[in-house]
Amino acid sequence: MEMAVSFRNSSLPPVANPNPRPQLSKQFFGRRLSSSSSSSFLTSRTRITPLKLRSRNFAFLTPIKCSVSQATTEASTGKRSQLMRRSDIRNIAIVAHVDHGKTTLVDAMLKQAKVFRDNQFVQERIMDSNDLERERGITILSKNTSITYKDTKINIIDTPGHSDFGGEVERILNMVEGVLLVVDSAEGPMPQTRFVLKKALEFGHAVVVVVNKIDRPSARPDDVINSTFELFIELNATDEQCDFQAVYASGIKGKAGLSPDNLAEDLGPLFESIIRCIPGPRIKKDGALQMLATNIEYDEHKGRIAIGRLHAGILQRGTEVRVCTSEDSCRFARVSELFVYEKFSRVPAESVEAGDICAVCGIEDIQIGETIADKVSGKPLPAIKVEEPTVKMAFSINTSPFVGREGKYVTSRNLRDRLNRELERNLAMRVEDGETADTFIVSGRGTLHITILIENMRREGYEFMVGPPKVINKKVDDKLMEPYEIATIEVPEEHMGAVVELLGRRRGQMIDMQGVGSEGTTLLKYKIPTRGLLGLRNAILTASRGTAILNTIFDSYGPLAGDIVTRDQGSLVAFEDGTTSSYALASSQERGQMFVGPGMEVYKGQIVGIHQRPGDLSLNVCKKKAATNVRSSNKDQSVVLDTPLDYSLDDCIEYIQEDEMVEVTPSSVRMCKNPKFAASKKTR
Repeated sequence: MEMAVSFRNSSLPPVANPNPRPQLSKQFFGRRLSSSSSSSFLTSRTRITPLKLRSRNFAFLTPIKCSVSQATTEASTGKRSQLMRRSDIRNIAIVAHVDHGKTTLVDAMLKQAKVFRDNQFVQERIMDSNDLERERGITILSKNTSITYKDTKINIIDTPGHSDFGGEVERILNMVEGVLLVVDSAEGPMPQTRFVLKKALEFGHAVVVVVNKIDRPSARPDDVINSTFELFIELNATDEQCDFQAVYASGIKGKAGLSPDNLAEDLGPLFESIIRCIPGPRIKKDGALQMLATNIEYDEHKGRIAIGRLHAGILQRGTEVRVCTSEDSCRFARVSELFVYEKFSRVPAESVEAGDICAVCGIEDIQIGETIADKVSGKPLPAIKVEEPTVKMAFSINTSPFVGREGKYVTSRNLRDRLNRELERNLAMRVEDGETADTFIVSGRGTLHITILIENMRREGYEFMVGPPKVINKKVDDKLMEPYEIATIEVPEEHMGAVVELLGRRRGQMIDMQGVGSEGTTLLKYKIPTRGLLGLRNAILTASRGTAILNTIFDSYGPLAGDIVTRDQGSLVAFEDGTTSSYALASSQERGQMFVGPGMEVYKGQIVGIHQRPGDLSLNVCKKKAATNVRSSNKDQSVVLDTPLDYSLDDCIEYIQEDEMVEVTPSSVRMCKNPKFAASKKTR
């Protein structure tokens, strides 16, 4: 169905452009380059003189001329000469840093493509369908949808913005030919922007840069385009990739244009840029069937559903296929049902041609990265590769006195089965056996990556304990190396001193410092060991009174940075089992900040508060006032208790240290001392 947009000149052929865009192979935005100097310019380490990019003089009616699509089309020589392009399909991924407006932009695209009825109620961020995504306001899992614009089907994949879920982004880039790189008009390129752009350029994808939130008062579109252009050069992009099409948009208002001062009343210019600048899928129409399973979903009635792009051939419902992991290991299966994405749902299909994204049912044991190939002559496609995890945590069965009270699944077998199921769709995660039969080591791309798994398991009825996060070191040339990350902190100037001191204590090295916008905000960029980031988020919020924003991205492995002290204070530990009383808490709160209020059940070894000094302190928080017949002068005195600290799961995992654990149940999260460490101290 055609999209109803007021793009008046879209039917005109793209000829007689009075201001043709310069081809970047010979000229970089007004800087004339010879063929010999262009390569040295791209690889030069010296800082490029900031190029003052004036707003491009494109009204939104100007035909869009995109050198990327032309260059890609003309590159079909030699080995690729037998491949052809489909012009009626575009496969795109929307990638960006967290909170730069990807999902909101997809909402506007769906609404303007008439995916929903005019009288249909549509909630905000409709692509974030998971409860956890809605609560946290972030995208965790990538999702597919499609729209139709001028007889062209556009498959859109919304991707996560957090670096911890970078494995999702790396996997999804196998399914598309181009990306919409969404950049905030005030913040500019951020750490995750660099990561997703680097991956897209490695795949050779075409890039359309969308400067979003252009209606913000602090918007600086010229500087953002300059910064993005420099980022392309730093990442060794080709000349054609550097000559990207820039679109200025306001996702929440549903407007876009080719100039920040001249926005259309709809997203027409954005759709036109997608059609012109992102090439159609390159396919082998008459070749043997090949489809790479890039994502897995589960349905109660249909079982496992493999999602991916068809690279070659035609896939029909009921076809006998070969499922290959490699050349040697193949098995046979039958496709029972076939679906394609239309609008906001999966629609049954009898057959799918190469180039389209589809969902396949009937292969019960299909795994991500396997190839669905022709039964006779099918060959596997290259496997999906994702970066290695950097953080690990120990999962074990619950050993507290409250075990089995709140959870449904409490045994080590339940825990093992659930973790193995997570591996089937979470490629960036690893699970290994621990020191004992009831302990498992779970490795991921960051603390948030593993915390989301813990939260999902908790909601499913699992009860277990987790240890503190630890970094994964590796040996390079017989030297022990640890992971380093690039941390970007936005902080008001008045709190900058406290934040700089905090990062210095955690072995951070400042790379850059600059003022951002007119609000008196400073942008700090640090290279810091991943060990130093554990527990840093809460510490920075405390130092800046809740005003700082921290973003991190993995950088590289480097030499060990030395000892890092992440917590200066000890814990207050319950002395015995029982129920807390106001009488005991009144004296206990003088020792520090409490996690528990009156009338709560606690057990021996449970952490009930933060000690105001280094070292742990055991307290009797269950002590009751002696009921004697002796009258006291303060019998009518009222007890005033401080409000206990309410720590979330993320806060608890950041707080605990080597000898502490977090007890996770469906209805509560508690912290306790690790009994193994207590036993070892007694033996000494």
